Formats: sequence, C-alpha cells, structure tokens
Amino acid sequence: MRKIAVIVFFTLLLASCKQKVQELPIVYYTSPNPYEIVKVDEPAQDAEIRNIILMIGDGMGLEQVSCAWVLNHGKLNLDNMPVVGLSRTYCTDKVITDSGAGGTALASGFKTAYDHVGVTPDTTNLNSIFVYAKEKGMATGVAVTCHFADATPCDFCCHNEYRYNQEDLIADYVDCGVDYLSGGGTDWFTEVHRTDGRNIIEELSAKGYNVALSEEALMKAQLPAFGILSPDNLPVAEKRGDLFRHTVARGLELLSQNENGFVMMIEGSCIDDWLHGNDIHYAMEEVMDFDRTLGDVLQWAAADGHTLVIVTADHATGCLTLRDGSIEEGTIGVSFASESHNGIAVPLYAWGPGSAQFTGIHENAEYGQMLIDLIK
Repeated sequence: MRKIAVIVFFTLLLASCKQKVQELPIVYYTSPNPYEIVKVDEPAQDAEIRNIILMIGDGMGLEQVSCAWVLNHGKLNLDNMPVVGLSRTYCTDKVITDSGAGGTALASGFKTAYDHVGVTPDTTNLNSIFVYAKEKGMATGVAVTCHFADATPCDFCCHNEYRYNQEDLIADYVDCGVDYLSGGGTDWFTEVHRTDGRNIIEELSAKGYNVALSEEALMKAQLPAFGILSPDNLPVAEKRGDLFRHTVARGLELLSQNENGFVMMIEGSCIDDWLHGNDIHYAMEEVMDFDRTLGDVLQWAAADGHTLVIVTADHATGCLTLRDGSIEEGTIGVSFASESHNGIAVPLYAWGPGSAQFTGIHENAEYGQMLIDLIK
C-alpha cells in the first residue's frame, strides 16, 4: 500500500510540474537575417600574446547562444572557439548578480557587491585591466552598443558605489585614460541628463580627445578618440546595420598601431535589455549581430597571429527556455520565466595563443585575474 501511495504521489507531482511548464506561453521567432560564418585557423598556443580582446554579451547565457545557433541554421562564429569554460557569476552579497558587479569582476579580477562599479564592497577603487595595460605601454579601447552611463563600460573605466549615479560615472570618463571609446549616450554628456551644468563633451575635448558625434566622424578620428554616436543606446540591431561592426573595426585599426599591443573590451550590451522585456525578436537579433562582430574580430585576429580572444557574459537574463524549433527553417519556440537575471553559470569561450588555460569552471573574478596576469 505504501509503495502504491509513493507512486501516486510522484505521478501527481510530475503531472503538476508538467502542467506548470505548459502554462508558460511559447513565443516563436524566425530571423530574417541569417548569415554565413567565418572559418579561421587558430595561431599556435605558444605564440606571443600581444593583444587581448574581451567580448561580453550582456545577459547572454548558454540558452541565448543555443537559440541563436538554431536561428542561424545550426552555425555560429562562436563555433570557432576551441576552448570553453564556465564562469560563476554571483557577487559578494547576492547569488544573482547585476552588470555592475558582474562586469567589475571581469574587469578587475575581484568580486564586489551588487550595483557596485569598479570598486570593492567597501567602495575602494579597483584597477581595471586597462590600468595594467597602460602601465605596460599598451593601448586600450571600448566599443559598446549601449550608452556610456550603462554599467559594463563603466566597470572598465569608472568607479562608483552605485551604478545609477550616472552623472558621476559619465564625469569619470574625462580622466579614464582609455584611448578609443565608441558607444552612445550624448544626452548623458550634456545638460539633457545633467543637473551640475557640466558639458562633458567639452571637457573631453579639453583633455585631448577627438570627440566624434557620428560614424563618419569616428572613421576619420585619430587617437585618443571618443565616439558618442546616439542620444541614448545605439539603434536596435536590425536598424543600425553594420554600425557596431564598423566601430569595432575602427577600434582594431587604431589600437593596433601601438607597437606594444592593446587590450579592448567589446560589449553586445543590448542583448540584456531586450531579454528584460522578454522580447525574443530584438534579443536574438542583438545576439546574432554580436556573433557577426565576433566573426570580424576572429578574422582580424587570425591575420594578426598574436591576439587572444575571450567571449563571455556577465550573467544570463530572462530564464529563457528553448522549447521548440527547426534548424532547417531557422525557427525557435521559447518561453521566458523571468524578466530579470538568473544565477546559472555562463559559458566562457577562448581562441588564440594562451587560450588553453581558460577551460574549466572558475569564478568570474578568476577569469578577470587570469587576463590581468597575462599583461603583468
């Protein structure tokens, strides 16, 4: 009798769980923008590392990558990456991190508290990988799709105990010392979002930056260059065309002129924004544009022969589940269980000289420290 009761209990429990999963709506999407991927030869592991490129897909966990892979008919430029690890993303005071703490761990090699940007839990300033690079005479660069007041670019360039102290964070860029920056957010640099009366664009120019307010101007600007190409975030992926790819390519062109090499952080920032809104259409187009940009980076790095490329995420967003689809048709059917971040470990992909050490399971801060150690 007890055995029968146990069987009945677990049968009812399974049925309940199944019913709850089925109650989540399935959203279907077929991308109108499939693309061909690149095939590149990886340099020897023991080749000299002169350049480091860190690419961050904000909110891009394995589930988002899997969906993009189906949408693009079973192929991504990420498939070129021979080394894969896992990054644990929790911060010092929460299991579920945010982009402030998550990005700071990658930038500085130290975990910090939720909403902190470039500082320790007790708000002491942290050195980012860019500081160590500059000490070695290397060039530094940032290219993002978000506005510059967003957390991830600030993690590498600024310091604040609260990521939404955006006036103060934007002001930090004046003295950040980064050679090439491209993103959006002119409103945050002028009186539109500022209450202190400062015009940060004028202050950047006074510091010697060639400030570019359009793609055309950025393509002509020399270092140090600061491209602020939209009032807020850059336009969504399917409307901005190749703008993001062009800004990354321009950064590579300028930074590689430094004979001591360079470090560059490239972020697909708005993947996360659309996942927060549970908008699979815009989120996937952002992931796919990020992957197309990775293809450009890998082609450049393969020709260079001395560049380490790392791709990872600061966290995953949306509790996304791939529930249906067709590789042949490039169609996915997904469900979201949240409009926020989750605490699942995210993948880290590595390519190029020195990439073999990035396998395994590590804290996000450990991966950040590994990159810093390569520079030191």
